[in-house]
Amino acid sequence: MESLLTGLRAAAEPTRLRLLHLLAEGDLTVTELTHILGQSQPRVSRHLKLMCEAGLLDRFPEGAWVFYRLAGKGRGATLGRHLLDLLPAGDQVLALDQQRLAAVRAVRAERAQEYFSDNASRWDQIRSLHVDQREVEQALLTAFTGRRFHDLVDMGTGTGRVLEVLGPQADRAIGIDLSREMLAAARANLERAGLNHCMVRQGDITQLPLPPDSADAVTIHQVLHYAADPAAVVAEAARVLGAGGRLAIVDFAPHDLEVLRDRHAHRRLGFDDAEVAGWLTAVGLTPGRPHHLPGKSLTVVVWTADKPPAATANTSGAKA
Repeated sequence: MESLLTGLRAAAEPTRLRLLHLLAEGDLTVTELTHILGQSQPRVSRHLKLMCEAGLLDRFPEGAWVFYRLAGKGRGATLGRHLLDLLPAGDQVLALDQQRLAAVRAVRAERAQEYFSDNASRWDQIRSLHVDQREVEQALLTAFTGRRFHDLVDMGTGTGRVLEVLGPQADRAIGIDLSREMLAAARANLERAGLNHCMVRQGDITQLPLPPDSADAVTIHQVLHYAADPAAVVAEAARVLGAGGRLAIVDFAPHDLEVLRDRHAHRRLGFDDAEVAGWLTAVGLTPGRPHHLPGKSLTVVVWTADKPPAATANTSGAKA
């Protein structure tokens, strides 16, 4: 009863209802919210603090920035969704907020595109060395054929492409990456694709900001060759993967293109099947059959592994 009243009190103010409406659309910073609402940063911050304390919003620090979003789980999330259903569809103030939100997103997308343009030559060179990405993405979809998952985690999400590909099969999806520039690009891509249930967060993939057994699908796409300790990344994936869940790893087979190490910061020049299977087995996962995709100069491999279902209790009783 008290938590319900706390949530209602936290939302019972015009600006806070506007915030709730905006943050149901995706991640926004205080600065972006001040532009949309036309209010001072201290005032907006106070409203956000109260709503976070009441469980209506989630708060995600990312370097010097903090992103806010409608709470994803808990009583506050349920209350927030009910309140959104009660907001009048034709309200002029909310409509103006949506117009300003569209403008903020347009600026964000423009900045992301500038980042893509600045790095296009490097990405095109790397992509030209291996198999067409459409073929890789189809293999990734095949790895999860027939599966619908509640929670998908993409480690080292980059521009969020895996979330775009697999997001439609998930109720919720989160991409983790350290690069703020990549996360900005990912947010623009996800917004353009209309995948509001997908989000990205800044974080270290060797120490994911997620609890154990919190996902039923985990992906690691073209990340391990950058990792100082690939086995540790696989172990972290196994930690957050729940019983019965599936992990999919996409990376290169062994190769000798030193240029990728010299110019593109690759720590490892690919991985063989036995090495990857050893990492998977060591953390309690059951490896599947690798899928090799030969390309122009490199071979891409999709490795999969399942976490065994939770053991069922023996209810037959002991024999006399």
